[in-house]
Amino acid sequence: MNDWINKHILPGVMRFVATRPIKALQSGMLYVMPFTIIGSIFLLLGNLPVESWKVWMESTGMVPYWNVAYNASFAIMALFAVIGIAYSYVREEGFEPLPAGLLAATCFLMVMRPSNPVTVGDKTLATAAQMAQTTFIDRDWLGGKGMIASILIGLIVGAVYSWFLKKNFTIKMPEQVPANVSASFTALIPAAVLITGFMLVYLFFDKVTASTMTEWIYKVIQTPLQGLTDSFGGMLAIAFLVPFLWFFGVHGATIVGGIMGPLLQANALANQKILDAGKALTVANGGHIVTQQLMDQFMTVTGSGMTIGLLIFMFFFAKSAQWKTLGRLSIAPGIFNINEPILFAAPIVLNPIMGIPFFLAPMASATLTWIALRLGWIPLFGGTMVAWTTPPIISGFLVGGVRTALWQALMLFITFLIYLPFARKQDTILYKQEQGESDQEIEADEAK
Repeated sequence: MNDWINKHILPGVMRFVATRPIKALQSGMLYVMPFTIIGSIFLLLGNLPVESWKVWMESTGMVPYWNVAYNASFAIMALFAVIGIAYSYVREEGFEPLPAGLLAATCFLMVMRPSNPVTVGDKTLATAAQMAQTTFIDRDWLGGKGMIASILIGLIVGAVYSWFLKKNFTIKMPEQVPANVSASFTALIPAAVLITGFMLVYLFFDKVTASTMTEWIYKVIQTPLQGLTDSFGGMLAIAFLVPFLWFFGVHGATIVGGIMGPLLQANALANQKILDAGKALTVANGGHIVTQQLMDQFMTVTGSGMTIGLLIFMFFFAKSAQWKTLGRLSIAPGIFNINEPILFAAPIVLNPIMGIPFFLAPMASATLTWIALRLGWIPLFGGTMVAWTTPPIISGFLVGGVRTALWQALMLFITFLIYLPFARKQDTILYKQEQGESDQEIEADEAK
Protein backbone atom coordinates (compact mmCIF):
# COMPACT_ATOMS: atom_id res chain seq x y z
CA MET A 1 0.00 0.00 0.00
CA ASN A 2 2.83 2.38 0.84
CA ASP A 3 4.51 1.62 -2.50
CA TRP A 4 1.26 2.38 -4.35
CA ILE A 5 0.76 5.63 -2.41
CA ASN A 6 4.35 6.72 -3.07
CA LYS A 7 4.01 5.96 -6.77
CA HIS A 8 0.53 7.20 -7.64
CA ILE A 9 -0.56 9.79 -5.07
CA LEU A 10 2.44 11.37 -3.36
CA PRO A 11 4.07 12.86 -6.51
CA GLY A 12 0.90 14.73 -7.44
CA VAL A 13 0.38 16.01 -3.92
CA MET A 14 3.97 17.21 -3.69
CA ARG A 15 3.83 18.93 -7.08
CA PHE A 16 0.70 20.81 -6.00
CA VAL A 17 2.02 22.01 -2.64
CA ALA A 18 5.36 23.00 -4.23
CA THR A 19 3.84 25.38 -6.80
CA ARG A 20 4.85 29.00 -6.40
CA PRO A 21 1.31 30.38 -5.82
CA ILE A 22 0.51 27.80 -3.13
CA LYS A 23 3.82 28.37 -1.34
CA ALA A 24 3.35 32.15 -1.52
CA LEU A 25 -0.21 31.86 -0.24
CA GLN A 26 0.61 29.67 2.75
CA SER A 27 3.71 31.72 3.66
CA GLY A 28 2.01 35.06 3.07
CA MET A 29 -0.97 34.24 5.27
CA LEU A 30 1.38 33.46 8.16
CA TYR A 31 2.20 37.18 8.31
CA VAL A 32 -1.49 37.85 9.00
CA MET A 33 -1.64 35.49 12.00
CA PRO A 34 -0.07 37.78 14.66
CA PHE A 35 -2.47 40.59 13.83
CA THR A 36 -5.54 38.33 13.97
CA ILE A 37 -4.46 36.98 17.35
CA ILE A 38 -3.62 40.41 18.81
CA GLY A 39 -6.83 41.90 17.42
CA SER A 40 -8.79 39.03 18.90
CA ILE A 41 -7.31 39.71 22.33
CA PHE A 42 -8.67 43.25 22.28
CA LEU A 43 -11.99 42.04 20.91
CA LEU A 44 -12.10 39.46 23.70
CA LEU A 45 -11.48 42.13 26.35
CA GLY A 46 -14.75 43.74 25.42
CA ASN A 47 -16.64 40.53 24.67
CA LEU A 48 -15.45 37.87 27.11
CA PRO A 49 -18.25 35.25 27.31
CA VAL A 50 -18.96 36.09 30.95
CA GLU A 51 -21.94 38.37 31.56
CA SER A 52 -20.48 40.07 34.64
CA TRP A 53 -17.33 40.90 32.71
CA LYS A 54 -19.33 42.42 29.85
CA VAL A 55 -21.32 44.59 32.24
CA TRP A 56 -18.14 45.75 33.95
CA MET A 57 -16.45 46.57 30.65
CA GLU A 58 -19.44 48.61 29.50
CA SER A 59 -19.39 50.52 32.80
CA THR A 60 -15.70 51.41 32.41
CA GLY A 61 -16.24 52.86 28.94
CA MET A 62 -13.20 50.97 27.63
CA VAL A 63 -14.94 48.90 24.96
CA PRO A 64 -14.61 51.59 22.21
CA TYR A 65 -10.87 51.74 22.89
CA TRP A 66 -10.49 47.98 22.64
CA ASN A 67 -12.35 48.23 19.31
CA VAL A 68 -9.82 50.77 18.04
CA ALA A 69 -7.03 48.20 18.42
CA TYR A 70 -9.21 45.48 16.88
CA ASN A 71 -10.13 47.67 13.89
CA ALA A 72 -6.47 48.51 13.28
CA SER A 73 -5.33 44.87 13.29
CA PHE A 74 -7.71 41.95 12.73
CA ALA A 75 -10.31 44.06 10.92
CA ILE A 76 -7.86 44.99 8.11
CA MET A 77 -6.32 41.56 7.61
CA ALA A 78 -6.82 41.69 3.81
CA LEU A 79 -4.34 44.58 3.66
CA PHE A 80 -1.77 42.55 5.58
CA ALA A 81 -2.48 39.50 3.41
CA VAL A 82 -1.86 41.22 0.07
CA ILE A 83 1.49 42.52 1.34
CA GLY A 84 2.51 39.15 2.78
CA ILE A 85 1.56 37.13 -0.32
CA ALA A 86 3.42 39.37 -2.79
CA TYR A 87 6.37 39.55 -0.40
CA SER A 88 6.53 35.75 -0.06
CA TYR A 89 6.16 35.18 -3.81
CA VAL A 90 9.08 37.47 -4.71
CA ARG A 91 11.22 36.17 -1.84
CA GLU A 92 10.76 32.62 -3.13
CA GLU A 93 12.00 33.84 -6.52
CA GLY A 94 15.19 35.11 -4.87
CA PHE A 95 14.65 38.88 -5.14
CA GLU A 96 14.35 41.68 -2.61
CA PRO A 97 10.69 41.26 -1.54
CA LEU A 98 9.74 44.42 0.37
CA PRO A 99 9.15 46.67 -2.69
CA ALA A 100 6.79 44.03 -4.09
CA GLY A 101 4.82 43.92 -0.82
CA LEU A 102 4.43 47.70 -0.76
CA LEU A 103 3.51 47.71 -4.45
CA ALA A 104 0.83 45.07 -3.82
CA ALA A 105 -0.68 47.24 -1.07
CA THR A 106 -0.77 50.18 -3.50
CA CYS A 107 -2.52 48.14 -6.18
CA PHE A 108 -4.97 46.72 -3.64
CA LEU A 109 -5.98 50.20 -2.50
CA MET A 110 -6.16 51.46 -6.08
CA VAL A 111 -8.96 49.14 -7.17
CA MET A 112 -11.28 50.36 -4.39
CA ARG A 113 -13.61 53.32 -4.76
CA PRO A 114 -12.75 55.77 -1.95
CA SER A 115 -15.45 58.29 -2.87
CA ASN A 116 -18.34 56.86 -0.92
CA PRO A 117 -20.98 59.50 -0.12
CA VAL A 118 -20.61 60.80 3.40
CA THR A 119 -23.73 61.91 5.21
CA VAL A 120 -23.98 64.57 7.87
CA GLY A 121 -27.35 64.31 9.55
CA ASP A 122 -29.88 63.89 6.77
CA LYS A 123 -27.77 65.67 4.15
CA THR A 124 -25.39 64.07 1.70
CA LEU A 125 -22.16 65.84 0.81
CA ALA A 126 -22.36 65.66 -2.96
CA THR A 127 -20.21 68.35 -4.55
CA ALA A 128 -16.80 67.45 -5.92
CA ALA A 129 -15.06 69.81 -3.52
CA GLN A 130 -16.91 68.37 -0.57
CA MET A 131 -16.25 64.81 -1.72
CA ALA A 132 -12.53 65.54 -2.10
CA GLN A 133 -12.42 66.57 1.53
CA THR A 134 -14.54 63.77 2.92
CA THR A 135 -13.76 60.63 0.88
CA PHE A 136 -12.60 57.51 2.70
CA ILE A 137 -11.87 53.84 2.14
CA ASP A 138 -14.51 51.58 3.61
CA ARG A 139 -12.70 49.38 6.14
CA ASP A 140 -14.97 46.44 5.27
CA TRP A 141 -13.01 45.99 2.04
CA LEU A 142 -9.72 45.92 3.95
CA GLY A 143 -11.00 43.04 6.08
CA GLY A 144 -13.01 39.92 5.41
CA LYS A 145 -14.89 41.21 2.35
CA GLY A 146 -11.65 41.97 0.54
CA MET A 147 -9.80 38.70 1.22
CA ILE A 148 -10.15 37.02 -2.18
CA ALA A 149 -9.28 40.25 -3.98
CA SER A 150 -6.19 40.62 -1.80
CA ILE A 151 -5.09 37.05 -2.55
CA LEU A 152 -5.49 37.50 -6.31
CA ILE A 153 -3.76 40.88 -6.35
CA GLY A 154 -0.92 39.61 -4.14
CA LEU A 155 -0.29 36.68 -6.49
CA ILE A 156 -0.55 38.83 -9.63
CA VAL A 157 1.83 41.47 -8.30
CA GLY A 158 4.28 38.83 -7.08
CA ALA A 159 4.29 37.01 -10.44
CA VAL A 160 4.53 40.14 -12.62
CA TYR A 161 7.14 41.80 -10.43
CA SER A 162 9.28 38.64 -10.44
CA TRP A 163 8.95 38.32 -14.22
CA PHE A 164 10.31 41.84 -14.77
CA LEU A 165 13.28 41.16 -12.50
CA LYS A 166 14.05 37.78 -14.07
CA LYS A 167 13.99 39.39 -17.52
CA ASN A 168 16.17 42.27 -16.26
CA PHE A 169 13.59 44.87 -17.28
CA THR A 170 14.81 47.17 -14.54
CA ILE A 171 16.81 50.33 -13.99
CA LYS A 172 20.30 49.32 -12.88
CA MET A 173 22.33 51.62 -10.66
CA PRO A 174 26.13 51.67 -10.26
CA GLU A 175 27.61 49.42 -7.58
CA GLN A 176 28.56 52.47 -5.50
CA VAL A 177 24.87 53.30 -4.93
CA PRO A 178 23.58 52.04 -1.52
CA ALA A 179 21.56 48.81 -1.73
CA ASN A 180 18.30 50.33 -0.45
CA VAL A 181 18.48 53.14 -3.04
CA SER A 182 19.31 50.67 -5.80
CA ALA A 183 16.37 48.46 -4.80
CA SER A 184 13.95 51.37 -5.08
CA PHE A 185 15.06 52.03 -8.67
CA THR A 186 14.89 48.31 -9.46
CA ALA A 187 11.19 48.43 -8.58
CA LEU A 188 10.50 51.51 -10.69
CA ILE A 189 9.65 49.90 -14.05
CA PRO A 190 7.53 46.97 -12.72
CA ALA A 191 5.82 49.41 -10.32
CA ALA A 192 4.96 51.77 -13.18
CA VAL A 193 3.54 48.93 -15.26
CA LEU A 194 1.51 47.41 -12.42
CA ILE A 195 0.11 50.70 -11.13
CA THR A 196 -0.88 51.68 -14.66
CA GLY A 197 -2.43 48.27 -15.20
CA PHE A 198 -4.51 48.35 -12.03
CA MET A 199 -5.55 51.94 -12.77
CA LEU A 200 -6.97 50.65 -16.06
CA VAL A 201 -8.66 47.82 -14.17
CA TYR A 202 -10.28 50.38 -11.88
CA LEU A 203 -11.36 52.40 -14.91
CA PHE A 204 -12.88 49.33 -16.59
CA PHE A 205 -14.94 48.27 -13.60
CA ASP A 206 -16.01 51.84 -12.86
CA LYS A 207 -17.27 52.47 -16.41
CA VAL A 208 -18.56 49.00 -17.35
CA THR A 209 -19.99 47.67 -14.09
CA ALA A 210 -20.42 50.89 -12.08
CA SER A 211 -18.59 49.02 -9.35
CA THR A 212 -15.02 48.11 -8.39
CA MET A 213 -12.89 45.05 -8.91
CA THR A 214 -12.99 44.32 -5.19
CA GLU A 215 -16.78 44.54 -5.00
CA TRP A 216 -17.19 42.45 -8.17
CA ILE A 217 -14.86 39.71 -6.84
CA TYR A 218 -16.74 39.71 -3.54
CA LYS A 219 -20.13 39.26 -5.22
CA VAL A 220 -19.14 36.86 -8.00
CA ILE A 221 -16.34 34.80 -6.44
CA GLN A 222 -15.98 35.29 -2.68
CA THR A 223 -19.64 35.13 -1.65
CA PRO A 224 -20.23 31.78 -3.43
CA LEU A 225 -16.94 30.44 -2.01
CA GLN A 226 -17.88 31.50 1.49
CA GLY A 227 -21.22 29.80 1.00
CA LEU A 228 -19.42 26.67 -0.16
CA THR A 229 -17.09 26.63 2.84
CA ASP A 230 -20.07 27.24 5.09
CA SER A 231 -21.84 24.16 3.77
CA PHE A 232 -21.75 20.78 5.45
CA GLY A 233 -19.89 19.27 2.51
CA GLY A 234 -17.34 22.09 2.47
CA MET A 235 -16.71 21.61 6.17
CA LEU A 236 -16.17 17.87 5.73
CA ALA A 237 -13.74 18.55 2.89
CA ILE A 238 -11.66 20.79 5.16
CA ALA A 239 -11.77 18.24 7.99
CA PHE A 240 -10.60 15.52 5.59
CA LEU A 241 -7.92 17.42 3.66
CA VAL A 242 -5.85 18.43 6.69
CA PRO A 243 -5.11 14.84 7.85
CA PHE A 244 -5.04 13.61 4.24
CA LEU A 245 -2.06 15.85 3.42
CA TRP A 246 -0.40 15.07 6.76
CA PHE A 247 -0.70 11.35 6.01
CA PHE A 248 1.87 11.93 3.25
CA GLY A 249 4.10 13.99 5.52
CA VAL A 250 2.94 17.37 4.16
CA HIS A 251 1.88 20.01 6.70
CA GLY A 252 -1.85 19.82 6.03
CA ALA A 253 -2.93 22.51 8.49
CA THR A 254 -0.62 25.07 6.88
CA ILE A 255 -1.64 24.19 3.32
CA VAL A 256 -5.39 24.04 3.92
CA GLY A 257 -5.25 26.97 6.34
CA GLY A 258 -3.43 29.07 3.78
CA ILE A 259 -6.05 28.37 1.13
CA MET A 260 -9.24 28.15 3.18
CA GLY A 261 -8.23 30.34 6.13
CA PRO A 262 -9.06 33.63 4.40
CA LEU A 263 -12.61 32.44 3.71
CA LEU A 264 -13.09 31.01 7.20
CA GLN A 265 -11.80 34.22 8.75
CA ALA A 266 -14.10 36.21 6.49
CA ASN A 267 -17.00 34.11 7.79
CA ALA A 268 -15.97 34.91 11.37
CA LEU A 269 -15.70 38.64 10.60
CA ALA A 270 -19.13 38.58 9.00
CA ASN A 271 -20.49 37.02 12.19
CA GLN A 272 -18.83 39.77 14.22
CA LYS A 273 -20.54 42.38 12.04
CA ILE A 274 -23.89 40.88 13.03
CA LEU A 275 -22.97 41.19 16.71
CA ASP A 276 -21.67 44.73 16.23
CA ALA A 277 -25.00 45.67 14.67
CA GLY A 278 -26.73 44.62 17.89
CA LYS A 279 -28.42 41.58 16.35
CA ALA A 280 -28.54 38.02 17.64
CA LEU A 281 -25.88 35.86 16.03
CA THR A 282 -28.03 33.12 14.54
CA VAL A 283 -28.24 31.26 11.26
CA ALA A 284 -31.57 32.99 10.62
CA ASN A 285 -29.82 36.37 10.84
CA GLY A 286 -27.17 35.32 8.32
CA GLY A 287 -24.63 33.86 10.74
CA HIS A 288 -22.00 31.46 9.40
CA ILE A 289 -21.48 28.06 11.02
CA VAL A 290 -18.13 27.15 9.48
CA THR A 291 -15.52 29.65 10.66
CA GLN A 292 -11.84 29.66 11.58
CA GLN A 293 -12.76 28.75 15.16
CA LEU A 294 -14.56 25.60 14.02
CA MET A 295 -11.40 24.50 12.24
CA ASP A 296 -9.02 25.50 15.04
CA GLN A 297 -11.03 24.32 18.04
CA PHE A 298 -12.89 21.31 16.59
CA MET A 299 -10.81 19.96 13.68
CA THR A 300 -7.16 20.59 14.54
CA VAL A 301 -7.21 21.16 18.31
CA THR A 302 -4.38 19.17 20.00
CA GLY A 303 -2.86 18.95 16.51
CA SER A 304 -3.99 17.80 13.09
CA GLY A 305 -6.10 14.66 13.42
CA MET A 306 -7.06 15.62 17.01
CA THR A 307 -4.51 13.16 18.34
CA ILE A 308 -4.97 13.83 22.07
CA GLY A 309 -6.97 10.59 22.29
CA LEU A 310 -4.00 8.65 20.96
CA LEU A 311 -1.66 10.44 23.37
CA ILE A 312 -3.87 9.56 26.32
CA PHE A 313 -3.80 5.90 25.26
CA MET A 314 -0.01 6.00 24.93
CA PHE A 315 0.45 7.69 28.29
CA PHE A 316 -1.92 5.55 30.37
CA PHE A 317 -2.62 2.27 28.55
CA ALA A 318 0.20 1.37 26.12
CA LYS A 319 2.09 -1.90 26.70
CA SER A 320 4.96 -1.32 24.28
CA ALA A 321 7.99 0.53 25.62
CA GLN A 322 8.14 2.59 22.44
CA TRP A 323 4.66 4.04 22.84
CA LYS A 324 4.94 4.45 26.62
CA THR A 325 8.07 6.55 26.19
CA LEU A 326 6.63 8.47 23.24
CA GLY A 327 3.47 9.20 25.21
CA ARG A 328 5.39 10.64 28.14
CA LEU A 329 7.50 12.80 25.84
CA SER A 330 4.61 14.02 23.67
CA ILE A 331 1.75 14.64 26.11
CA ALA A 332 2.89 18.15 27.08
CA PRO A 333 3.38 19.38 23.48
CA GLY A 334 0.06 17.76 22.56
CA ILE A 335 -1.79 19.83 25.18
CA PHE A 336 -0.45 22.90 23.38
CA ASN A 337 -1.56 21.56 19.97
CA ILE A 338 1.87 20.36 18.81
CA ASN A 339 1.73 16.77 17.60
CA GLU A 340 4.52 16.43 15.04
CA PRO A 341 6.44 14.04 17.35
CA ILE A 342 3.78 11.35 17.25
CA LEU A 343 2.91 11.96 13.58
CA PHE A 344 6.36 10.78 12.58
CA ALA A 345 7.36 8.63 15.57
CA ALA A 346 4.16 6.67 16.31
CA PRO A 347 4.04 6.71 13.29
CA ILE A 348 0.84 8.03 11.74
CA VAL A 349 2.40 9.24 8.49
CA LEU A 350 2.02 6.50 5.86
CA ASN A 351 0.63 4.08 8.48
CA PRO A 352 -2.63 2.55 7.20
CA ILE A 353 -3.69 1.33 10.67
CA MET A 354 -3.42 4.73 12.36
CA GLY A 355 -4.44 6.64 9.24
CA ILE A 356 -8.07 5.52 9.64
CA PRO A 357 -8.76 7.19 13.02
CA PHE A 358 -6.51 10.08 11.97
CA PHE A 359 -9.05 10.86 9.21
CA LEU A 360 -12.17 9.93 11.18
CA ALA A 361 -11.57 11.89 14.41
CA PRO A 362 -11.65 15.43 13.00
CA MET A 363 -14.49 14.58 10.62
CA ALA A 364 -16.59 13.19 13.49
CA SER A 365 -15.85 16.19 15.69
CA ALA A 366 -16.65 18.63 12.88
CA THR A 367 -19.91 16.86 12.02
CA LEU A 368 -21.18 16.77 15.60
CA THR A 369 -20.15 20.38 16.22
CA TRP A 370 -21.83 21.51 13.01
CA ILE A 371 -25.05 19.92 14.27
CA ALA A 372 -24.63 21.55 17.69
CA LEU A 373 -24.09 24.98 16.12
CA ARG A 374 -26.98 24.50 13.71
CA LEU A 375 -29.37 23.54 16.51
CA GLY A 376 -28.13 26.27 18.86
CA TRP A 377 -26.70 23.92 21.48
CA ILE A 378 -23.57 26.05 21.41
CA PRO A 379 -23.34 29.65 20.12
CA LEU A 380 -22.05 30.60 16.68
CA PHE A 381 -18.56 32.04 16.71
CA GLY A 382 -17.91 35.77 16.37
CA GLY A 383 -14.59 37.43 15.63
CA THR A 384 -12.72 36.23 18.72
CA MET A 385 -9.84 33.93 17.85
CA VAL A 386 -7.11 32.53 20.05
CA ALA A 387 -3.46 31.64 19.53
CA TRP A 388 -3.08 28.20 17.98
CA THR A 389 -1.09 27.03 21.01
CA THR A 390 -3.97 27.72 23.43
CA PRO A 391 -4.79 24.44 25.23
CA PRO A 392 -8.17 22.77 24.62
CA ILE A 393 -11.07 23.57 26.93
CA ILE A 394 -9.50 26.99 27.56
CA SER A 395 -9.68 27.78 23.84
CA GLY A 396 -13.28 26.55 23.73
CA PHE A 397 -14.23 28.82 26.60
CA LEU A 398 -12.54 31.88 25.09
CA VAL A 399 -14.24 31.58 21.71
CA GLY A 400 -17.68 30.50 22.90
CA GLY A 401 -18.11 30.37 26.68
CA VAL A 402 -18.81 27.52 29.07
CA ARG A 403 -21.08 25.52 26.78
CA THR A 404 -18.48 25.54 24.02
CA ALA A 405 -15.74 24.46 26.44
CA LEU A 406 -17.84 21.54 27.66
CA TRP A 407 -18.70 20.56 24.10
CA GLN A 408 -15.02 20.65 23.18
CA ALA A 409 -14.25 18.33 26.09
CA LEU A 410 -16.95 15.94 24.85
CA MET A 411 -15.48 15.96 21.32
CA LEU A 412 -12.02 15.15 22.67
CA PHE A 413 -13.43 12.19 24.61
CA ILE A 414 -15.18 10.93 21.46
CA THR A 415 -11.92 11.14 19.52
CA PHE A 416 -10.29 9.01 22.24
CA LEU A 417 -12.94 6.34 21.61
CA ILE A 418 -12.30 6.56 17.86
CA TYR A 419 -8.55 6.07 18.30
CA LEU A 420 -8.87 3.33 20.93
CA PRO A 421 -9.31 0.13 18.85
CA PHE A 422 -6.70 1.16 16.27
CA ALA A 423 -4.24 2.25 18.97
CA ARG A 424 -4.63 -1.13 20.71
CA LYS A 425 -3.93 -2.92 17.45
CA GLN A 426 -0.80 -0.88 16.69
CA ASP A 427 0.45 -1.10 20.28
CA THR A 428 0.03 -4.88 20.29
CA ILE A 429 2.12 -5.18 17.12
CA LEU A 430 4.87 -3.02 18.63
CA TYR A 431 4.77 -4.96 21.89
CA LYS A 432 5.16 -8.30 20.09
CA GLN A 433 8.06 -6.92 18.08
CA GLU A 434 9.72 -5.86 21.33
CA GLN A 435 9.21 -9.40 22.67
CA GLY A 436 11.19 -10.74 19.74
CA GLU A 437 8.36 -12.09 17.56
CA SER A 438 9.00 -11.99 13.81
CA ASP A 439 6.71 -10.23 11.37
CA GLN A 440 5.51 -13.62 10.11
CA GLU A 441 4.57 -14.70 13.65
CA ILE A 442 2.74 -11.44 14.27
CA GLU A 443 0.82 -11.80 11.00
CA ALA A 444 -0.13 -15.35 11.96
CA ASP A 445 -1.35 -14.23 15.38
CA GLU A 446 -3.42 -11.43 13.81
CA ALA A 447 -4.95 -13.83 11.32
CA LYS A 448 -6.30 -16.12 14.09
